[in-house]
Amino acid sequence: MTTPHTLLIVEDEILPAMSLKSGLEDAGYWVMDLTSRPEEAMVAALDRKPDLALVNIKLHGRNDGIALAVELKTLGVPVLFISGQPSRAIAARSVAVGSLAKPYSVDDMVLAVAYLLARLDGDASQALPRDLEVFDEDLPEVA
Repeated sequence: MTTPHTLLIVEDEILPAMSLKSGLEDAGYWVMDLTSRPEEAMVAALDRKPDLALVNIKLHGRNDGIALAVELKTLGVPVLFISGQPSRAIAARSVAVGSLAKPYSVDDMVLAVAYLLARLDGDASQALPRDLEVFDEDLPEVA
């Protein structure tokens, strides 16, 4: 039995975040933490490094999602921006592996997460999901 990939969700809209958590867990991922605060996200990431962090750009607290992504990147945690602000996500492309614009469905997110984790694991065989913008040039190229 393989260990499921671990995810960290940082989202300040609680109902969509809970739905996202449930859908990702139903798909076989382990959501190690769900928080709306960057400070709590960093504590969780330091405690157990997630395979991928899903980070909303607009957050409450001392930092926004872009500042959090910078901190997570220093820990080696890849970030997928989830945002209704695609222009800000593109402007911050150097600190994230990609972006999925709101509104998205849970199914869209499951496909995006599966794609990015496969790419991070070196598998470039999956087709790019609709609405996912990939930023990280270090990810293996699609054949």
